[in-house]
Amino acid sequence: MQHKKKLIRITTVPIALAYPLRGQPSYMHSNGFDVLMVSAYGKELELVHQQEICPHYVVPMTRKITPFQDLRSLYLLIKLFRKYKPDIVHTETPKAGLIGMMAAWICRVPSRVHTVAGLPLMVEKGLKLRLLQWIEKITYAAAQHVWPNSDSLRKFIIEHKFCSEKKLTVVGKGSSNGVDTIRFNLANLDNDILQEIKNSVSYNPNLSYLLFVGRMVLDKGIVELVHVFIELQKKYPHLRLILAGQFEKSLDPLPSDIEDAIHHHPAIIHISWTNKVEYYMAISQFFVFPSYREGFPNVLLEAAVMKLPVVCSSIAGNVDIISHKETGLLFKSHDKITLRNEL
Repeated sequence: MQHKKKLIRITTVPIALAYPLRGQPSYMHSNGFDVLMVSAYGKELELVHQQEICPHYVVPMTRKITPFQDLRSLYLLIKLFRKYKPDIVHTETPKAGLIGMMAAWICRVPSRVHTVAGLPLMVEKGLKLRLLQWIEKITYAAAQHVWPNSDSLRKFIIEHKFCSEKKLTVVGKGSSNGVDTIRFNLANLDNDILQEIKNSVSYNPNLSYLLFVGRMVLDKGIVELVHVFIELQKKYPHLRLILAGQFEKSLDPLPSDIEDAIHHHPAIIHISWTNKVEYYMAISQFFVFPSYREGFPNVLLEAAVMKLPVVCSSIAGNVDIISHKETGLLFKSHDKITLRNEL
């Protein structure tokens, strides 16, 4: 009997398996691979188990720089690899990439792949920037294949000499997982669920809804978005802003006045978690995405498939999807004036 290739997919936290990589482990399993998923523990694990048909193994990891915890994580992954003997280790997200690729290199895993789906260092300066650059170089050195998920991200890696160009491949035309065009299709929405979503936001067809989907953090441009929306809403009282995403107070907290506005402004609706993004897109008139850094944001593809007009920042990743005044509107990142003008 032919030996099944053993594949380990590693992300730092399970939310990456639950959403950006949804369906990939099961797809690989269905195509003859023996797949093991690995991440830290998180509340999304229940959803991961529901969606995927592959086993999951918990290795504690953090998204912060935590040297002692990171060494423990490295030890646990080495121990797992020596027991499981994978043919392929494929990592995604920065910390999983660093620890996973180092462990795979130490254990001489035959095939080592790292997907780059965004670089936190793009918004850093000084000592932290140099540290994060060093971490990326170590990750790419340990990997045999480095897959940026957009062409602009590939160019950034080459310009900053993080690794040799021959290691880099953009799969297809970019994206970490593509778009489920059956799910993100106005004709396929469940009317009962759609009505539930409308009820949850007190939907009024005479109002205009702006939608943002993503983490409630500084890097996503939430401060500029909230300021601009409050200003516009005074002039256009029919505007409403739906923010769908979780706060990350321990990692990248928002200023207290912005968080207070999100919770208490009468025209701002906050949804802390949803797996029904397509329904919020269906009731919205615009999708706004003022992020400071991205790899290849799938949510812009999803909005486009849902025929939802997009206004987003002109940064790496976004510009791989949106052409100004052709497939959407672009504005300068961090700039409230150009964001307001485009909205």
